[in-house]
Amino acid sequence: MQIYTVKPGDSIYSIAQRFQIEPAKISMANQLPNPNQLVVGQAIVIPINGTYYTIKPGDTLWKIGRRLGVSYQSIANANNLSVTAPLTPGSRILIPSPPKTEAEFLGYVETSNRKITQETERLIQQNAKYLTYLGPANFEVQRDGSIKEPPLNNLGNIATQNDVIFMMVLANIENGAFSAELGEVILNNREIQDKLLDNIIKTAQEKNFKDIHFDFEFLRPEDRNAYIAFLEKAKKRLQTENLLMSVALAPKTSRGQKGKWYEAHDYKAIGEIANFVVTMTYEWGYSGGPPMAVSPIGPVRDVLEYAISEIPSKKIMMGQNLYGYDWTLPYKPGGEYAKAISAQRAIEIAYRYNANIQYNVKSQAPFFYYVDENRKTHEVWFEDARSIQAKFNLLKELNLRGMAYWKLGLPFPQNWLLLEDNFKVIKRLT
Repeated sequence: MQIYTVKPGDSIYSIAQRFQIEPAKISMANQLPNPNQLVVGQAIVIPINGTYYTIKPGDTLWKIGRRLGVSYQSIANANNLSVTAPLTPGSRILIPSPPKTEAEFLGYVETSNRKITQETERLIQQNAKYLTYLGPANFEVQRDGSIKEPPLNNLGNIATQNDVIFMMVLANIENGAFSAELGEVILNNREIQDKLLDNIIKTAQEKNFKDIHFDFEFLRPEDRNAYIAFLEKAKKRLQTENLLMSVALAPKTSRGQKGKWYEAHDYKAIGEIANFVVTMTYEWGYSGGPPMAVSPIGPVRDVLEYAISEIPSKKIMMGQNLYGYDWTLPYKPGGEYAKAISAQRAIEIAYRYNANIQYNVKSQAPFFYYVDENRKTHEVWFEDARSIQAKFNLLKELNLRGMAYWKLGLPFPQNWLLLEDNFKVIKRLT
């Protein structure tokens, strides 16, 4: 696959001619609602086998191959060249795709207090083939050890049809928010824990869940050891029922990191207990905060590099957002919340308001500004082919287990195109 950034004067036809491909194939791959409505700065995936590379002075096939992770012989074969042929700077050659990396992919589905629409379910069904795990979130644990079940719609059948492990996501949510007090009740009462685990196993057997995923957040720092003990207890019980156990982790960068979100999450201890973990590497840019990338590559890397210092890399899944935010400026703390939008919606907004999309190289994320009908200025940060490929490259560089998406049901066709181009998805049920 080739990622191309739209330039002034480009049309779908000129881009297609440049890459010797039918315009309709580009439109279909990127699900362009109107191929004649391109946005300057928009990233487009060109569905070809490989990528084109422009020769630089001093380049040889061996140097290019080493730099791009492809054998020089395969480059020579793809371009009908001798391996010793001199290369002309400025000319273009085709680089064949490198071998695919095996990885796992998890898709969370937001279900708590939310109706899953037919369109959301259609998109989940469409992309489930790319998943290893499908996790409706959340099953809310109760103070008496019972579980409040979210609407599951047809998610169980979608998982079965696509050889995907159905995951039960459990959270310490009470009155719509993560509760340290609820966590304290669960983690410090053995009788309630036993009831909770009984209910988890009963529900798993009834609904065909194969992985139990604990997303306990904002726990009291003094419950750190109690959480570890609970997870150890849960793992022993679940193992006897042939159930996997995974855990979501706050995005820490050091063992002693302070803050309500972080202190009860002991990476090393939890990593030793769980079958795998998910680092929640997103929401630096969030609805109530100032405009910025949702998952800037630098902070994401910092979390993951710390994680692999405490946990084997093949136990770690990188969290990744499938959405962006639209902020109304000027931003004021405690003021108007940013609106969550899909990648496709961001492009539509940019076209509607004649905005040029820019790309922040440091964050590895696209953004743009526009002025609405009420003369209010907006700042939008979202995900595109370039930003997701940067995360895929990091996943491979750090030899991680895979990636976990929050949240499924938002249109982002480029993600799935590039996932298929980069990875062979591991299916644990086959």
